[in-house]
Amino acid sequence: MDLIAIADFAMGAMENWGLVTYRERRLLVDPANTSATCKQDVAKVVGHELAHQWFGNLVTMEWWTHLWLNEGFASWIEYLCVDECFPEYDIWTQFMVMDYARALELDALQSSHPIEVPVGHPAEVEEIFDAISYNKGASVIRMLHDFIGDEAFRAGMHTYLTAFSYKNTFTEDLWHHLEKASGKPVTSVMSDWTSRMGFPCIKVTSHQDGNCRVLTLEQSKFSADGAKSASDSPWKVPVSILRRDGKVERFLLEERTATHRLEGVGASDWLKLNAGTVGFYRVQYSTEMLDQLMEGIRLGEMSARDRFNVENDVFALAKAGIGSTVDTLRVMLAFADEVDTTVWNDIAVNWGEVRSLLLESDYCDHVKKFGRKLFEPLLPRVGWDAQAGESHLKSLLRSLVVRMLGRHEHEEVVAECKCRFEKHLNQDHIAADLRAPIYSTVLSVGDEKTLEAMLELHKAADLQEEKTRIERALGAVKDEVLIRRVLEFSLGGTVRNQDIVFLIGGVSGTLAGRRLTWEFVKEKWDDLVTMYESGSLLCRLIKLSTEGFVTEERAREVEEFFAAHPLPSTERTIQQSCENIRLRAAWLAREGDELKKFFTEHA
Repeated sequence: MDLIAIADFAMGAMENWGLVTYRERRLLVDPANTSATCKQDVAKVVGHELAHQWFGNLVTMEWWTHLWLNEGFASWIEYLCVDECFPEYDIWTQFMVMDYARALELDALQSSHPIEVPVGHPAEVEEIFDAISYNKGASVIRMLHDFIGDEAFRAGMHTYLTAFSYKNTFTEDLWHHLEKASGKPVTSVMSDWTSRMGFPCIKVTSHQDGNCRVLTLEQSKFSADGAKSASDSPWKVPVSILRRDGKVERFLLEERTATHRLEGVGASDWLKLNAGTVGFYRVQYSTEMLDQLMEGIRLGEMSARDRFNVENDVFALAKAGIGSTVDTLRVMLAFADEVDTTVWNDIAVNWGEVRSLLLESDYCDHVKKFGRKLFEPLLPRVGWDAQAGESHLKSLLRSLVVRMLGRHEHEEVVAECKCRFEKHLNQDHIAADLRAPIYSTVLSVGDEKTLEAMLELHKAADLQEEKTRIERALGAVKDEVLIRRVLEFSLGGTVRNQDIVFLIGGVSGTLAGRRLTWEFVKEKWDDLVTMYESGSLLCRLIKLSTEGFVTEERAREVEEFFAAHPLPSTERTIQQSCENIRLRAAWLAREGDELKKFFTEHA
């Protein structure tokens, strides 16, 4: 099997049989200059493409409707490969943020689509190469693997791949082989998960009955706007319940409501649904059960994957108006003693959404103070310099902490970033893991001289990873003149076509950048369409340049612009972007006053 890096390549990689093609930064590693994040990405992408030799090449889906049989499986197996080769990455825990959470977020939209989506026109194909086919597909496979067990899963996959070598398949063929191998009702359980859009939220309450706990569960479709539909039929949900004593109980929830009795559970013992965060559903706990879970988290009584799950569900429910964002911020503070990189990554992502929501508020300084309060305790734990023998995950956490504190203008971090950047310009190089957060930090507080220095570094770099790292940091500039210069630089012929979208999208992270990016995209739209014609890069640009808005007026403006500039392969992306803008507007209208009170009083 030959692997080749290509200088300018639209996709991250392509699984051609015998000669797999990659972007340079998805294959080439320089031990001295490649960050831990990029090394991990290379391992995942190589695993993904090699998995396609079986799922896609040896056995191919019958039609694009069944794309997930290629991409969902390759996305799941890439983690299997990395876990086998690099167990120190704890990659299945990172799966929670990189795949599982992304799929849940997209699939909660009214403009989502089923894993199996009818495709009637070539323009529709590009749009389904998204987080549903890849991330939800991988998440559903992970749930299925857990439901039938590893031995039966391996046996079923063996007969499936053998029976359909050099042939085409439907999803039903896969269900048949896994059902035969496991003796479990795979077809009846799993069909809804691929043929229906969305997923359930299980509302759970409990009462004590002597030495037993009785749970009442009620499932309904989870929607990002908090709306409930009585007409949706229930899913067949493989439910697992983690007890405080470490035991796991499993059952299949087939009805809308059910009760489940657990023996030997005390009144103060916590219980957590979705043990190991394997099931593709959200959980809404009663206040009493959530309080018990938070105490268990504080005492370190559950795994990182379960701690992640509690925080992530609480945040998603608050965004949907089912819970309180202020309460969720208090939950984040309760993670002060958290040690896991993935959990902090998710907290950073969720906190970033709150911060972005409030960029136009008149209390931004208070929001920044809260951000510093949230991440500051981590700085002495990770330090600035890697120690001999330190873990891969600590390297990732250090980069995250410096990035978040730099973004929130933490004085010590900003000063140290400036100092290290000056040394870097004089050949005392910054460690690869810290370059991205330091570049972003110095640009965010820098001037024209800082931008010039960064552009010189870009010009001198001979490693594509370094060029990309600089390009994605340039958007941190805050001065409007510099923002416009960065945007013009993106189309000036220096940046590879494959990377332009991410440079432009990176500018939208500041208040002025959000506005100027959208104006630039509108102005240059015809040029961008000519450059990319259609496809995933244009869809990505639309999302990056619009989803930060928080008003109905902006949503209508986006709709009107693309109505006047139609492009069939972007229609679903435009719908999703406008839906997200309206969700953010509703979130701010619903909780803006409470958030202002919280930040001004407690930050």
